[in-house]
Amino acid sequence: MSGLRAQRRIERAERRRAKRRNAMAFAASAVVAVGTVTGVLSAVTGEGDHRNSARPQTSRTPVPGPLTARPSPSATPSTQASVPASRTATPSPSRPSPSRPASKRAEPSSGRPAREPSARPPSSPPGAAALYRHPESQVLDWVRANRDDPRHPLIKNRIADQPAAVWFAAYNPGAVTAQVRSVTSAAATAGRIPVLVPYAIPDRDCGGASQGGAPDLAAYDDWIGDFAAGLGGGEVIVILEPDSIALSDCLSDGERQARFASLARAGRTLHAANPRAKVYFDAGHSGWHPAGKQAAALRAAGARSDSDGIFTNVSNFHRTADEAAYARRVLAALGGPAGLGAVIDTSRNGNGPPAEGQWCDPAGRALGRAPTTRTGEARVDAYLWIKLPGESDGCKGAAGTFTPDYAYQLARGD
Repeated sequence: MSGLRAQRRIERAERRRAKRRNAMAFAASAVVAVGTVTGVLSAVTGEGDHRNSARPQTSRTPVPGPLTARPSPSATPSTQASVPASRTATPSPSRPSPSRPASKRAEPSSGRPAREPSARPPSSPPGAAALYRHPESQVLDWVRANRDDPRHPLIKNRIADQPAAVWFAAYNPGAVTAQVRSVTSAAATAGRIPVLVPYAIPDRDCGGASQGGAPDLAAYDDWIGDFAAGLGGGEVIVILEPDSIALSDCLSDGERQARFASLARAGRTLHAANPRAKVYFDAGHSGWHPAGKQAAALRAAGARSDSDGIFTNVSNFHRTADEAAYARRVLAALGGPAGLGAVIDTSRNGNGPPAEGQWCDPAGRALGRAPTTRTGEARVDAYLWIKLPGESDGCKGAAGTFTPDYAYQLARGD
């Protein structure tokens, strides 16, 4: 009997590994490996120089890393440039990884008071104020240092001058509050709306290229509380944990339920800290899960009561019209308050998706619609640049680093 039990354990482990590989194959949408992401913010001094989110190093899109004293690219549509998140990028779920660290605790509780959903007024779209562009990012560094480069005018006007999201990909308790506050206070002074991306969920990216995050969900709950403490009282858009729901099939049922419960707590914590915060939950993208399946997962994560809607297409290339239609299908299947809306990452989707299987700096892509909260689309609250265009997925340059040739190609659309 002991031999049979051992064999069954081996079979179960193999099934989970296969499931994880399959999930990773579809995740190319969300976060792309980052080394020094410009779009991500790593606000902790002494923790390395990584830029932005998506995963962020603060100069790259998501990368797990500390934030520098100043937040990095996190701008939303506005006239300022995007800011680098932490200077250590976090890789995205588009690359499979052989191993995934297990959560140490399944049912953590943050110990922070959770606000009842009913205490929050009905959700409404973000205001018409311009989005905030953080003054620090990899693309801005390049623009300032290369004024005589023939590519400078196009890259500056079409990319560097646009607002972009600021990623917080480092698990840095004790430092993240000040990092978030530095972004939100600057945005409030400028009369603009910042876009922030907390990216520190345990088992992030299922152990893939963007692996990292808090050691367990109890620690994550506390980190989110610290993050929320820096939100201030102004309007802010929060893109809560890209891939955390769409890329959760690699988790066991118990782990997934615990993660979803933590995301629901995070939504309540963020709203309790700042009732004007608009918090969006992960809906993957139109080429990933069917709308009904994604809506069921969002419902389990508390999106109907603890969010202001959903986000799609982070770091991906699907056309805006397809994403808008998909988002409306997900919202219809989700049910809940009529005020729930969607935000779409339009940073690199101008020419639509590349051929199947191509996700790493694919050729022939282009910038999408400029960031704005005035979309003219029913239930679409904003078009945002969550992934900072020009930061490499790891093929045209080091993952998460700004690559001028790639940025110029995206700006030209060829």
